[in-house]
Amino acid sequence: MTAGRTAVVNHSGCPKAMTFGPCGGVRDDASCELDARPCPFAAPDAGVVPWDGDPPPSAEPGSLLLEAARRGPVVLTDLTIPAYDPEGLAAVTEMLADSCDAVLVGEHQNRPDFPPTLMAALIAQAGGVPWVTLACRDRNRLVLEQELAGLAVTGVDGVLCVTGDVRAQGVRPDVTQVFDLDGTELAALASRAGHAVAVPESPSAVPQHLRPARLVQKEQAGAHLAVLNHVGSPDEVASFIGASRDLGLTIPVIAAVAVYTDERSARVLQNFPGLNLDPDQVAQVLGAGDVRSAGIEMALREARALLAIEGVAGVNLSGLASGDGAMAGAQVKAETGHRIREDR
Repeated sequence: MTAGRTAVVNHSGCPKAMTFGPCGGVRDDASCELDARPCPFAAPDAGVVPWDGDPPPSAEPGSLLLEAARRGPVVLTDLTIPAYDPEGLAAVTEMLADSCDAVLVGEHQNRPDFPPTLMAALIAQAGGVPWVTLACRDRNRLVLEQELAGLAVTGVDGVLCVTGDVRAQGVRPDVTQVFDLDGTELAALASRAGHAVAVPESPSAVPQHLRPARLVQKEQAGAHLAVLNHVGSPDEVASFIGASRDLGLTIPVIAAVAVYTDERSARVLQNFPGLNLDPDQVAQVLGAGDVRSAGIEMALREARALLAIEGVAGVNLSGLASGDGAMAGAQVKAETGHRIREDR
């Protein structure tokens, strides 16, 4: 067996050719995020595919975020930036730098940006601590190996390894979608390359009962950190972490805080399968006289509730935060991050 690969064949019914599914995009009716086909990993008789590749290296990678997570709660902040704009990236990074322990660079199926190696270098130059998302949709295994080698040279603090979204119909139909690997296999590859590795999980996505065991398998493949998607309540996070720990999970877990201060930034978070927001809380924020202040206060309330859960090592300030542009969103996240850190 090739190092890190599993003997289990890919599920032919999955448009991402995943081996270690399901992804986080399964809809409530167990259908694929792409279309109406049933997710093969969400069938009634489906179980978690066990990791049977090589074990991860025993040496712990160096990472500022991981070290901070051992000392106390950390703040990870989504980096929402204009595409192909180094000046805008620098301005947003500088705004966020002292309000969080690291910034998380996303990956979008409809809005490409600079390659990960350049993103990491530009963020570091602007004073940020970069955690860069690597996805399997647009890069084959060779290019992913190149990115991991390049990120090691640029000094990235860590990588978030995801399978990636399938492109929506009509989005760049002229470009091939690759999916040589899935997120779990990429996590193993990144870990063997010496990186600190984060992996996502969606506690609210179907099939919910398999999600804790799936995260445990990701740790066995090489993950050092888990970053959760949004759920409807802190109680769901507590139940998920408890179930995961019972199954043997040991890595730190960062829970998502939805940051929105207007209708557009709330809608973006509500439009993804597997992500849940409390509709009453959204209505409360959007109906407030000062929506910006109400959104920040709601994010702070959610962050404090999540950080009170045993096993939550930090929060991820996630979303656009504002529909008025990248800098307005960065200002909202920076204020929120500063106030969370004041509680520490």
